[in-house]
Amino acid sequence: MADTTRSITRVKGFDDAEMDFQLLRQLGSANYGGTSIGETLSCVSRMECENANEWVDKFLKLARKQDLDAVNRLHKHHYVSSREQFLKAANSYRSVEYFIHSHKPEHKQYGLKSRDCFLNYLKLTNYHFQANFVAYKNQQLPYYIVSPDKEAVQRKTILIVSGFDGTLEESFISYGIAALERGYNVICFAGPGQMDSVRFNTRTFFEPDFERPVAILLDEIERFYKWIDLDKLALMGISFGGYFASRTACYEPRIKALIANSPIINLCSYILGFADNQGNDFQDFSYDDIPYIPDEIMPPSLKEQTANLLLRFGHNLMSETINYLQEFDISESLELIDCPVLALIGDGEGGEPLRQFNYFVENIKFQHSYKFTSEDGADTHCQVTNLGFANCIVYDWLDEIFI
Repeated sequence: MADTTRSITRVKGFDDAEMDFQLLRQLGSANYGGTSIGETLSCVSRMECENANEWVDKFLKLARKQDLDAVNRLHKHHYVSSREQFLKAANSYRSVEYFIHSHKPEHKQYGLKSRDCFLNYLKLTNYHFQANFVAYKNQQLPYYIVSPDKEAVQRKTILIVSGFDGTLEESFISYGIAALERGYNVICFAGPGQMDSVRFNTRTFFEPDFERPVAILLDEIERFYKWIDLDKLALMGISFGGYFASRTACYEPRIKALIANSPIINLCSYILGFADNQGNDFQDFSYDDIPYIPDEIMPPSLKEQTANLLLRFGHNLMSETINYLQEFDISESLELIDCPVLALIGDGEGGEPLRQFNYFVENIKFQHSYKFTSEDGADTHCQVTNLGFANCIVYDWLDEIFI
């Protein structure tokens, strides 16, 4: 056997489809400095089992290592190196947060660690930024506003909302840095029930009328942020955010362009598309029943997703959750969208997302669409495997809209 090799690191994913997607999601963030490929693959290679606990253990150690390294480099005045390490630590903590059940205190703990590292990163950039909250009902909803430099001049702006498990920090890494490079202001906002809002509010659940918190946010921006050009304000929705953003564009005239990635018109049908059994033999179950459902009926990763689904939509029974999800429907409201629209999807996302994409495209007045393929290296959900190319599509289109 040869005693000289190129590397002992090997590219090896997971048999579990959900964990494999999360690996792709983490690797994809390397495009904008959110991870290092080598450290991510090293974590995977040291996992003894394919489960959430193993992921949390390995990536938490990585996050702490990156966090400490960033602090040490900052103390030695290595500002660029520290900044880069803080950003990676923020994203590593995010991946840990994702794999911890949302009712556990560690979920909030590591989410806040992700935020802290991200704020330390921002302090070491040349960006102008503010991290604030807007009051909505009895909640404090977090948002970031970031400008490409310290000069307070009006610029076109992208407002980014994520979906079920994306965070403000991840949205910034995946889509915000690309916008700043092109001269945009970036606003990352979390509405009721979203990951960042869960960090700060004891009771917060997803709500169908997302235009209401967005309207309050835009009212605040009009009053206090004069460098935001509301005549050139685009709204981008990522994952479930494709519903939130599209719903908002139906009713909020201050949105001047919409990017739906991907467009979701009926959230109930979309979510049920992930289930193998959608027939008439549905048997109701509660949140407390989930651990006792046999693995052959509901695999462990799906159990975790389902438990979080019930928690985040605020209902104990699956039947109640399904009934509530029916309210997240804009199929009869698409004609109200009166701004230019870019609809995006990866052709590997499956039947229900593609059906909703096609319906959306057929019923929007001023639309352009792009379907990413495996040849683009971006057929995945939210194009996590080629964010750079996805951002070329988004921002080149938007530049032509906001001439």
